[in-house]
Formats: sequence, structure tokens, C-alpha cells
Amino acid sequence: MSGFHPQIKPSEQEFKEAMSRFPSGVTVIMTHGEEGHSIGMTASAFISVSLDPPLVLESVAKTAQMHAHLMSQDRYSVSILAASQSSVSNHFAGMVKDDFCPEIIEVDDLPAVKGSLARVACRIISRVDTGDHTLFIAQAQAVELEESDEAALIYARRAYHHHETIEG
Repeated sequence: MSGFHPQIKPSEQEFKEAMSRFPSGVTVIMTHGEEGHSIGMTASAFISVSLDPPLVLESVAKTAQMHAHLMSQDRYSVSILAASQSSVSNHFAGMVKDDFCPEIIEVDDLPAVKGSLARVACRIISRVDTGDHTLFIAQAQAVELEESDEAALIYARRAYHHHETIEG
């Protein structure tokens, strides 16, 4: 037996549920919008790709407002959120509360989230059209690290978490 199994396409809901079980860090990506205003989006589909050169990848839905900006801009920042920054994540995910406005600073002339664990200024080197998303591959141009021992904000099963150190 070759081990062949008929391919059965999962439903969108089944696939989303399976993917929700894979924990990921939470980032906010930002760039300059029209008239110099900052625009940002919460994103968990972020990975490092290469150390030499330093490359990262961000996956953005084509329906996201940020998508159009990343298609017309060549630079963006990534802010890696701390465990205490779930309200920042919610804000940039569109769950805006009138009494909360995240503090924005700059990293290499790009807007970024103040207090995030790390901020990376990126230049897009490749855009890959794939399914209902575009993969933005970018080279890190500048990095700022926060002086903090705080854990990273993690998202899994549609909820925020933070990691505990496991010693083996």
C-alpha cells in the first residue's frame, strides 16, 4: 500500500479552528497612511525568514485595509507586543475603545508601538500573491529592543495568553 488517501477539503470553519490551536506571537504592523497619518493592524502571521540578510514575512489578507497601504508603500514597522498589551492588540484589530489610544513612537522614521518588546523597521523586498492573502517579505533595516523581562503576548484558541518558562 502506498498510503494514498483521498483528499477531502476541510470546511473554512474546520480550518480556522485547527489554525487557532497553533499559538503565535502578536504584532502590530504600521506604516504611513494618507497625509502622513499612521495606520496599523494587529497581525499574528509573522515569522523570521533569514538571518543573513535579516528577513521577515508578514501575511496580510487582501481584504484588510492595511493591504492596500502595503501594496503602495515600501516600508513598514513591526512591533512585537508584550503580555500587558492586549488592549493595544484589540485597538489595532478594530476593537477601538473611546478611552484608549496607544502611544505611537518612531523607529527609523516609521510609526511603531511604544512599550512593545521589540520594534523592527522593514523594507519590502517581495510581495507574493497567494490565495486570499499576500505575503510581504521584508528586510529589517533597524531594530529597537525594550529594556524589559516581560513575556510576549500570545494568541491561541481566540484568546490572549503569555508563556511560562519551562525548564527541562
